[in-house]
Amino acid sequence: MAEERNTGDPQDIRAAAVDWWVRGKIGALSRSERAAFEAWLASDPRHRAAFEDIAGFTGYLETFGAPVPRARGARALRRLGAAVLVAASLFLAVDFMDLVALLRSDYRTGVGEARLVTLEDGSVVHLAPKSALAIRRSASERRVALLAGEAWFQVAPDAARPFVVEAAGGTVTARGTAFDVAVDDDEAEVAVTEHGVEVASGGARTLVGEGQESAFERDRAARPPEPANVARVTAWRRGKLIVNDQRLRDVLTALGRYRRGLVFCVPTSACERRVSGVFGVDDPSQTLAEIEANLGLRPTYLSNYLIFLHE
Repeated sequence: MAEERNTGDPQDIRAAAVDWWVRGKIGALSRSERAAFEAWLASDPRHRAAFEDIAGFTGYLETFGAPVPRARGARALRRLGAAVLVAASLFLAVDFMDLVALLRSDYRTGVGEARLVTLEDGSVVHLAPKSALAIRRSASERRVALLAGEAWFQVAPDAARPFVVEAAGGTVTARGTAFDVAVDDDEAEVAVTEHGVEVASGGARTLVGEGQESAFERDRAARPPEPANVARVTAWRRGKLIVNDQRLRDVLTALGRYRRGLVFCVPTSACERRVSGVFGVDDPSQTLAEIEANLGLRPTYLSNYLIFLHE
């Protein structure tokens, strides 16, 4: 209950503000509830500011023709409150990491956009949607940095100047080769389609051969190589999304490269459901609808750019 959250923690204040907003949406407050709400607003200036932020956010949605749905029952209240809190936090914040990648990159792609880049040495980079690449100038080596997203590299031979990809605090050095690198925050995945690469991370070096894949986190050694499903890894280059027993949250992240907006699960545990299948990315809305049907989930649209999936 909102009135039970009396700590000064900013997250508790935001959560209480959302609770009060949702309770007002599902029906008129009683006299005692109205008095408790007014007392809560008056008890700390941060309370009123938080409530105005939430109200302003939902009003922003409604100006785009997206009326906020009314919930029914305590469970619906809790779920909608939590969902709106998460959505508000994300919509009211600047995606700082995307901005940094944009400013630092020499080549970039937008939502649903793939791009072929030929580097000065003749190497070819195929950038996946929502990806960013920076060129590092050096006389002794060819070095690039994958700042965001995913890329497939076809490296031109040059024994005198190694080809190095920086990613997630580590490096991937080509050994004459073609390979795919995908970055997700402080983790990178590497899959080799031709020859091999050397992965350096966390003070250790790992050789990944043709048809193998590995992954590493910042400041940690790469995992031992294992056989790669090359068709799945490179499916994005053919306009496909191949999923094999992956969490829904990871599938939604991948699909987010092809559609604008945010998709949330209510409750969040629904995003732990497993998904398998082969999907096209030319129509991401249809793909999302297929996944919803397969998992028995229903969508609630607050706008075309903000969707909640629920049972």
